[in-house]
Amino acid sequence: MTEQTLLAEGEACRFCLSRSGRRTMIEGKYGFAAWDRHPASEGHFLVIPYRHVADYFDINDGEREELWSLVAEGKKLADEKYNPDGYNVGINVGKWAGQSIPHVHIHVIPRYKGDVENPKGGVRGVIPQNKLYTFKPD
Repeated sequence: MTEQTLLAEGEACRFCLSRSGRRTMIEGKYGFAAWDRHPASEGHFLVIPYRHVADYFDINDGEREELWSLVAEGKKLADEKYNPDGYNVGINVGKWAGQSIPHVHIHVIPRYKGDVENPKGGVRGVIPQNKLYTFKPD
């Protein structure tokens, strides 16, 4: 185990240690896309950098560029396999934003017509009272 795979509490990073056991979709120079082991919906996948870094804002330009390319390539594969009606794409940065694994990862979650009663507001729903809003021009 390298020092990269150890978290502050001495616990090993799941993403660093489990890479070989993941259902990988695409591999790149700086990261990979893999089907999520606990999908929020059919076709949910993650894009994960190889380098252990907890905060999205700490990745370098090369990593950032490739990770977003992997999002686009993975979407094409998910489209072919699952034919979803839409997507939510998100990154949790920090404990209070819901980040449970301190290793950068981008969630790409396919959405399907009827999977929720009212999808309006999309990712704004992470703060329920702010999901629906009235537009007020400046």
